[in-house]
Amino acid sequence: MASLFNIVPIRTSLAMRDYAALEVQRTHAVPLLDSLQRPLRDLRISVTDRCNLRCTYCMPRAVFDAHHEFLPRSELLSFEEIERLAKLFIPLGVQKIRLTGGEPLLRRGIERLVERIAQLTTIEGKPVEIALTTNGVALAQKAKSLKDAGLARITVSLDGLSNETFRRMSDSDESVNTVLDGIAAAQRVGLHPVKVNMVVQRGVNEHEIVAMAEHFRHSGIVLRFIEYMDVGSSNAWQLNEVVTAREILQRIASHYPLCVADADYTGEVAARWQYLDGGGEIGVIASVTQTFCHDCTRARLATDGKLYTCLFASNALDLREPLRLGMSDAVLTNIIADKWGRREDRYSELRNTQSNSGKRIEMSYIGG
Repeated sequence: MASLFNIVPIRTSLAMRDYAALEVQRTHAVPLLDSLQRPLRDLRISVTDRCNLRCTYCMPRAVFDAHHEFLPRSELLSFEEIERLAKLFIPLGVQKIRLTGGEPLLRRGIERLVERIAQLTTIEGKPVEIALTTNGVALAQKAKSLKDAGLARITVSLDGLSNETFRRMSDSDESVNTVLDGIAAAQRVGLHPVKVNMVVQRGVNEHEIVAMAEHFRHSGIVLRFIEYMDVGSSNAWQLNEVVTAREILQRIASHYPLCVADADYTGEVAARWQYLDGGGEIGVIASVTQTFCHDCTRARLATDGKLYTCLFASNALDLREPLRLGMSDAVLTNIIADKWGRREDRYSELRNTQSNSGKRIEMSYIGG
């Protein structure tokens, strides 16, 4: 029989007996390495494809309008299913789990899922680090319950301090103060460190780079600037809209001198910089001009249970179907391990040498 691992996604026509070849529990080396010798360390789980904002670089309203059909509830993984799959990633080397979306705080009862995942331990016996990325709109109301459920860290997306810029980037009527209140609430309940992500797009919000730096200096909050990326197929990305990491750093350093800080861990996506006057640190995520594919350790589980091995992926492996067909943990683990072992994604490194015409999965579907 041909290898089932070559079928992406796994087809519904496969009978229960067709998984027999995968039933034997294999011994997987840890860390599990892909074809480029990159370990599996981080799992990002999208819990919903819905969002209450329409950020132009992620869910542009022209595509995600009132007529857009989101996934029906039956196609979303349940919390029990998410927990079961998350557990299977741990023996393969995963140490960090991040809940994303869409907007994860829109998923009803999200605290229950946080509580379940917070109970997991790594193969070294340490608690799995659980984090969450949010747009912050509902964070003021949710911060305490998330902390009480076991959430360790939180990252908030915020692309400007003025209402004009914030509303332009988010294509919404929300006030920036709502997000700032959420950030303050996260700090107050002890989520540490709170990180704030700013996507910088030329001609839209680069004028707020220094203002953002000024606002979050001496606050204990880590501000990270992200180069505008060609994620998905809906945001009409153009290279000339990218404000490079070099330019971002130059703008800030002209006001507040910076020095390089060491990375916290191998595979960290943000280059760290510290203010020389002790005002804290910033990060710059330069996936366009300073790619980091060579040590990417992240896998992404989409809302409907499809496994993606790159943010810029167009193909995935369906885990929901074998899960709901009643496949054993051994079968599911072997499917995951084989998928990662065959991984060779390095889109950002090849961006300028390959065609960008292929349709890629949208960021709102698999998280950032």
